[in-house]
Amino acid sequence: MDFESFYINWYSRVKHFAFEYVRSEAEAENITQDLFLDLYERNIYQDKNIHLVAYLFTSVKNRCLDYLRHRIIEKNAALHMQNELELTLCLNYESLSEFDFDVFSQEDLEIVIKKALETLPKRCQEIFILNKFEGKKQKEIAKELKITVNTVESQMSIAYKKLRLALKDYVPLLLFLF
Repeated sequence: MDFESFYINWYSRVKHFAFEYVRSEAEAENITQDLFLDLYERNIYQDKNIHLVAYLFTSVKNRCLDYLRHRIIEKNAALHMQNELELTLCLNYESLSEFDFDVFSQEDLEIVIKKALETLPKRCQEIFILNKFEGKKQKEIAKELKITVNTVESQMSIAYKKLRLALKDYVPLLLFLF
């Protein structure tokens, strides 16, 4: 049997079979087209030792299973991200509702920030202060300190992580300042 006849004879049946499981016309068509392309490229349709119909439906079944596994993983990841977002929003809400800016005087804020900055390594602290308090751009800092822009970026990333940890009880303050 030539490939064209085989394709015409089986394409719609295989696509229908795939659709019954993946429940998407576009995905059923993609699976079916990929399967027939694979059959053609590997000349499997000409191999006399293979029961072609059994091979065809076993292959489409396996491709549907792969697709469904992938969709389950995607859905679980999206659900996990949604749960993380909800948790973050709840924590932010609670933190903001409990936070009282009135209890902090200017001196109190400066002390909290100074203590948090002291947790940073010296070079990291210097770069952070130049950027956030003196308003210098990363290129300027790199040039002034004779380091690369990538080093400035990585030091800023380290500073943000450490400050987030040091100021975790002052989340609204952190958001307000940075």
